[in-house]
Amino acid sequence: MDPPQRKQNRLLGYNYNRPGYYFITVCIKKHVEMLGRVVRECRGAHCAPANVQLSDIGHVVENAILQIPKHHGDVRVDKYVIMPNHIHLILVLGWENGRTMCAPTRRSSIPGILHGMKEAVTKTIGFPIWQKSYHDHIIRGEADYRRIWEYIETNPAKWREDCYYEEGK
Repeated sequence: MDPPQRKQNRLLGYNYNRPGYYFITVCIKKHVEMLGRVVRECRGAHCAPANVQLSDIGHVVENAILQIPKHHGDVRVDKYVIMPNHIHLILVLGWENGRTMCAPTRRSSIPGILHGMKEAVTKTIGFPIWQKSYHDHIIRGEADYRRIWEYIETNPAKWREDCYYEEGK
């Protein structure tokens, strides 16, 4: 019997070091909730917006995300959220000093950026936590960008409806 074939989840023929906006989701192996927990503080009838209280590992992940532009000068982290068992990012490739670059000397690539981030976290905490791959979406246009930005912004408040949420995990 042949082993199951892994599904190709990258756009065939697409150059992932091409300047542009990318929506990325990276998950923890087996969706274990180790990056933090979603909390919502209420006082009487007033509740503050939900946010994620990061664990120690969650803080390591946040630091790795914030280091991306330092290791990749042509990349900007435009928006991110760290959820209990996954992260969402909007990465802008081809960005330097507040402007989009036309011809960078050495372009960063989505696979290279994410490999470096995952590796930095693994090295710091001493064990691997990530799924092998990641989900990506090439952002096409202002409406697509706004929809994704809003999704990331409101993700903690909608945690129990999230496709990565698993009761009791």
